[in-house]
Amino acid sequence: MQRPIRIKLLYFAGVRDRLGSAGEELDLPADVERVADLARYLVVAKPALEGVLSSVRFAVGEEFVEPERRLAPGDVVALIPPVSGG
Repeated sequence: MQRPIRIKLLYFAGVRDRLGSAGEELDLPADVERVADLARYLVVAKPALEGVLSSVRFAVGEEFVEPERRLAPGDVVALIPPVSGG
């Protein structure tokens, strides 16, 4: 039996505002193995993110990653929405 993967999530800008939190630790279900799986899981687990994650970039260990990137125990995953400057 595969143990759940525990990761740390960091929320920035609009994602942080929608969730009212800067981040959390999360035990992922066994079927969440990649960043793309995580995005699908988060929309269900956190309905406030619906319609937002399509424009969010994911970073693992301070590097932007592709949706196919596998998650590992202890990963720090940042959700970074587009920001506008002025």
